[in-house]
Amino acid sequence: MARQGLFLLYTGDGKGKTTASLGVTLRAIGRGLSVTYLQFIKNPDRTYGEKLALAKLGVEMKQMGIGFTWTKTPEEHRDALKKAWALTKEKLQDDTIDVLVLDELNNALAIDRFPIDDVLPLEEVVEAIRNRPKTMHLVVTGRSAKQPLIDLADLVSTIEPTKHYYDEGIPAVKGLEF
Repeated sequence: MARQGLFLLYTGDGKGKTTASLGVTLRAIGRGLSVTYLQFIKNPDRTYGEKLALAKLGVEMKQMGIGFTWTKTPEEHRDALKKAWALTKEKLQDDTIDVLVLDELNNALAIDRFPIDDVLPLEEVVEAIRNRPKTMHLVVTGRSAKQPLIDLADLVSTIEPTKHYYDEGIPAVKGLEF
């Protein structure tokens, strides 16, 4: 019986969405599956622990963003999203990928500070996910998941904060957040 690819969606305001996708990635690598990991918001000019670790494991990871929406101009962000979506469409058709992670895709789709529908159209995202190779597992993360993605997913986990040290004034910790 051929393997059926599943669509896992991690969303919510709590910490742990990217961490969950990294756990899936680690399990998949352990089982000999090929994994491609794409990040929509994180900037390749910054160093993140997950990028360092996945490089050691031979996982293709691309950080396609330019950071938070308030750090650059809307046109710079739109250009980055357009390029990210073009690469993502290619990867969503690549039948050599067993597990494709689209980290922060939900965040990108939720941008409302400037228009994105022409560079990252939700309907096109849904259609591309629906038409991916039948055996490809897909993991999507990020806050504010759109309802059409929730409806399409096989698993939806909403991660909500109960308590966070950020609220006590403790900043992001190297090795825990980045």
